Amino acid sequence: MSSRWLFIAAILGFLAVLLGAFGAHGIKLLLNVDDYLKAQNWWKTAVLYHFVHTFLLLFIAQLMRDTIHLKWLIYSARFTLWGLCIFSGSLYVMSLTGILWLGAITPIGG
Repeated sequence: MSSRWLFIAAILGFLAVLLGAFGAHGIKLLLNVDDYLKAQNWWKTAVLYHFVHTFLLLFIAQLMRDTIHLKWLIYSARFTLWGLCIFSGSLYVMSLTGILWLGAITPIGG
């Protein structure tokens, strides 16, 4: 079980780096100048919390490896993954589309 979570955390870390690079270099190609500054701020926040959730998931996976597989560790990993998807995912989508009501659901994942 812990090796699966380590693999998921590794993939999420790769995606965080990839999305961070896209935010630094590619996002301006998709947006007009007016939206760019707001969208870039949202994107930076999404990438930051993507990394935070990824490192937390790595920590939880390491705890699973070093201790008995307690049910609360599995729930912690699942909630961390869902939190990443809701928090960072909503900010990524909001940055690209400008759908502002997504900002209301962002804190649910935080």
